[in-house]
Order: sequence, then structure tokens, then C-alpha cells
Amino acid sequence: MLTDDLDVKIAGDKPSVDVHRNKSTPVQDSSVSSEQIEGAKKIGKIVAESFIRDAETEVDEEFRDYGMILQRRLLLSFTATAGFEQYISDDTLVGIAQKSFLDTLNKHSAELYKTSSDTGAFSFYYLAFRRGSEVERRIGQTFAMLCLHDGDPIFQELGEALYCWFSSVVRKAVNENLV
Repeated sequence: MLTDDLDVKIAGDKPSVDVHRNKSTPVQDSSVSSEQIEGAKKIGKIVAESFIRDAETEVDEEFRDYGMILQRRLLLSFTATAGFEQYISDDTLVGIAQKSFLDTLNKHSAELYKTSSDTGAFSFYYLAFRRGSEVERRIGQTFAMLCLHDGDPIFQELGEALYCWFSSVVRKAVNENLV
């Protein structure tokens, strides 16, 4: 139970800008090289291509309803956004990766792009993400709640697994494309 309204934040139009970044190194000036810019663009594109492959993969029948598919997309899109912010140490490069991710989705499918961002859902995920402890479990619980299966361990585990998997996709793309 929240005891202080200061604990609650609702994401605005650009929720990724508001994320509190937990970095051991200070954020760099925006003096980034063209090589880094290209690396950030490539990261966004690689992550978007993984997202698109997932969106086009046939899922088990019990998870095939449109609401479930939509929530899966929102979770993966949130994970990409949060992952860029978590694994890329420069705000400018984070923005470039995010723009490349969204541009790639939009070029592939306007419908996929449109169903991949919902600041309401992102707000719930950011609340879980910012808690700091047991992030994966909290993300899974949030996913289950947004799928209208609050407390269902199957949906919680699915949300947790999706978050962990896609977070590793983002981390790998960053590690392979930024020096």
C-alpha cells in the first residue's frame, strides 16, 4: 500500500525521459562520435527486428486473444525502452536507439507501431521497475494484472520470462554495438 502520493508518478508523452537511471558512471556530455551514433541506430534496429519476429510468431492458443497479444507487445516495448536507458550510458545515444527502434517498427507496420506504446501501461511497468528489488517478479505481476489475470502465477511467470528474455536481447545488442 502506498502511503505517500510522492511515490506515484504517471508517465507523460515521453516516459523514457523521466526514468531514473541507476548508473555507476556519470552521464556523458552529448559529444558522441558518429561511430557511436551509428551503433545506437543499429541497436534500435536489431531490437526492433527481434520485437517484430516475436510479434509475428504464433503463440500458444491460451495466449492468443487480442488483449493478451497487445499486453505482450507493450511489455516488450517497455523492456526495450527501459533496457536502452539501463544499458546505454549516454542520454543522446539512448534517444537515438529508441528513435531507431520506433522508426523500424513504424516502417514495418503502422499497426504494430501503434499498439506498442501505451503510456498508461508503461506507467505501471515503470512503477514496478523503479522499486529496485525483485524487478523481474514485479514486472511479471504487473503483466498479469494488465492481462486481467491479477495473481495468476502462469501469467506472472510468463511476464517475468518475457521481460528477462527481451532485456537480454537489448543488453546483447548494446554490448555488441557500442564500444
